[in-house]
Amino acid sequence: MTDRTASLHFSDGAPSVTFPVLSGTLGPDVIDIRTLYSKTGKFTYDPGFMSTAACSSAITYIDGDKGELLYRGYPIEELAVRCDYMETCYLLLYGELPDPAQKEDFVSRVTTHTMVNEQMQFFMRGFRRDAHPMAVLTGLVGAMSAFYPDSINLNDAHQRDISAIRLIAKMPTLIAMAYKYSSGQPYMYPRNELSYAANFMRMMFATPCADYHVNDVLVRALDRIFILHADHEQNASTSTVRLCASSGTNPFAAIAAGVACLWGPAHGGANEAALNMLYDIQAHGGVAKIGDFITRAKDKNSNVRLMGFGHRVYKNYDPRAKLMRETCYEVLGELGLGDDPLFKLAMALEKIALEDEYFVQRKLYPNVDFYSGIVQKAIGIPVQLFTAIFALARTVGWIAQLNEMVSDPEYKIGRPRQLFTGAGRRSVKPIAER
Repeated sequence: MTDRTASLHFSDGAPSVTFPVLSGTLGPDVIDIRTLYSKTGKFTYDPGFMSTAACSSAITYIDGDKGELLYRGYPIEELAVRCDYMETCYLLLYGELPDPAQKEDFVSRVTTHTMVNEQMQFFMRGFRRDAHPMAVLTGLVGAMSAFYPDSINLNDAHQRDISAIRLIAKMPTLIAMAYKYSSGQPYMYPRNELSYAANFMRMMFATPCADYHVNDVLVRALDRIFILHADHEQNASTSTVRLCASSGTNPFAAIAAGVACLWGPAHGGANEAALNMLYDIQAHGGVAKIGDFITRAKDKNSNVRLMGFGHRVYKNYDPRAKLMRETCYEVLGELGLGDDPLFKLAMALEKIALEDEYFVQRKLYPNVDFYSGIVQKAIGIPVQLFTAIFALARTVGWIAQLNEMVSDPEYKIGRPRQLFTGAGRRSVKPIAER
């Protein structure tokens, strides 16, 4: 408990009230207003929850002003360089980085759950082949509760752990299946001897007549994408997972809700939108016309938006973007794509954004979505699949947040309040009199 308080005074003569001021390990203090309604009969009004902490969490911390991102206290810059995605998953789920034995056991558990029930193939056939992968993935993840009913009790820690392993393990398989289905190719089963990222790439790109040869540079690039997207505090999709799970629904349903929320272009669809923007610029003249595009993007009266730049939370350079930028150049160099028109255009746009006073003053730096989209395109991942890759990476963060919420003795079903601005009470007239 804290001995610091904040007082709320009213201009209408109502009595003042005080509330505790709580301090976290890092970040701003918060005013505990849980008793506001019982004391005053009033609510707070905070559209978009810009100034509201809906939970306490020990998982991820962001300092947007400093451009800092920590997973369980570890800087993302160190994790992305010194750890792989499986270690990051273990960290987010269990609170500490694994030792060699713990990592071996965790990787083994994930690896032995990568196959999905064969009936999922028949479920897949109900979708149109041109359906958006996120539409398919939302259905598949939600359907997992029907295929794995032995791990759907949200209040059983053991079942939650099993569902966590299953979701992390099977998400790459489901996404690869969705891709193969859309392209008319046969599904490729997972291979246990491959790493998490390498296995996913093989399921994506191998065929029965030509196996996929793993390129370590590309595998590491994809693994880094997974690490950088694994969690990001209380964003829209994470809040959705928490709100959904607060009703006591099963973990698969809660994660499916997160997938659906992530689909939005303002959230997980930003990397897809960024690459589509590059395609649009290329179709209208490419590098030679990039100045015209920038001019229109600066015009407030224009409907042209610069996608893949700036961030709602980071008021400095996105720390994930720095790491993804390095990976981007490594991948383009490995594949010899430096002269590809689309990638030359992307690098020209990056240069302008980093040097143009308009963007520098507004801190509209390239964000992680800008670079990750370029990397995924270079690897060969279709643009429509970008958000699904994001969902794959974020699954472990969603699960960690869900587990934390359920374990919190103060958690209860989410129930936001509202400022009602509709009609007051009125009577229904007979239809002839309306």
